[in-house]
Amino acid sequence: MAYFDLPEHELRTYRPERREPGDFDTFWTWTLQEAQDHASAATFERVPVPLTSVEVLDVVFSGANGDPVRGWLILPRDREGPLPCVVEFIGYGGGRGLPHEWLLYASAGYAHFVMDTRGQGSGWRSGDTADAGSGGEPHLPGFMTLGIRDPRTYYYRRVFTDAVRAVITAREHPAVDAARVAVTGGSQGGGIAIAVAGLVPDVSACLPDVPFLCHFERALRITDSYPYGEIAQYLRVQRQATADVMTTLAYFDGMHFATRARATALFSVALMDDICPPSTVFAAFNHYSGPKRMVEYPFNRHEGGQAHQDLEKLRFLLEVVPRTPLT
Repeated sequence: MAYFDLPEHELRTYRPERREPGDFDTFWTWTLQEAQDHASAATFERVPVPLTSVEVLDVVFSGANGDPVRGWLILPRDREGPLPCVVEFIGYGGGRGLPHEWLLYASAGYAHFVMDTRGQGSGWRSGDTADAGSGGEPHLPGFMTLGIRDPRTYYYRRVFTDAVRAVITAREHPAVDAARVAVTGGSQGGGIAIAVAGLVPDVSACLPDVPFLCHFERALRITDSYPYGEIAQYLRVQRQATADVMTTLAYFDGMHFATRARATALFSVALMDDICPPSTVFAAFNHYSGPKRMVEYPFNRHEGGQAHQDLEKLRFLLEVVPRTPLT
């Protein structure tokens, strides 16, 4: 895939007009309060694993509607006092998988909370969390059009709420320093991280890689690639639903959350990405209100920086959310 989006110099300044719903903040305040009203205490159960350097806890916490959501909390065995925590969200179709797949941040001295994504985890990494809102166990994509005619029933209302609850849950564990929490993820996980940074403005850092769920209006018009293509396919058939769909998506657009975010951010973008087009990533980045940096991968597609970006993120975390609190 050669370059297909805006020229590089235009990407770096691309800041499209936002068409935010007038009740955006009210909608999310009500949504998160509803989840709080249905919440029950999280459980943390130690899992025996053949790993000598980490401790693994199987977590069950209350997400949207009080639904149980699973996660892993992975901790360095050799630790003194509460640790900074990285809360990670997963790419589209994947689940939390197995604990030994998540050793990077604990190996660097951080607590690591990995949130399972409700209903997902059958496309490329296994998941364990059902989506009661759509009546199903983890299944194959798609998820993009579940309940899409109304923001109150849309699938990502539940997912974004789960993600906020994941941060709250991670902060409750005594091994975690609640004042030093970062959020991260790639693709869908990156879009979720931006949403959480906007909804929980006191998180310390936000590290979204090639983020999805940003600038829907443009994404749906310049790429046929899935997952955005699920919505386009839906509208090819449900022609009369276009206005309702675009109204719903406005409540979930990363640009609107980005304007509310205050955490120091490290974004990454791949300039040949036809799944999350670079202009949609820069749209969220250029609207992001907190301190921010962008790492560009000029010749990569949606895989982005992969292991190279992992190193960038570790260096960034050591600077912004150090393992030892600054005095």
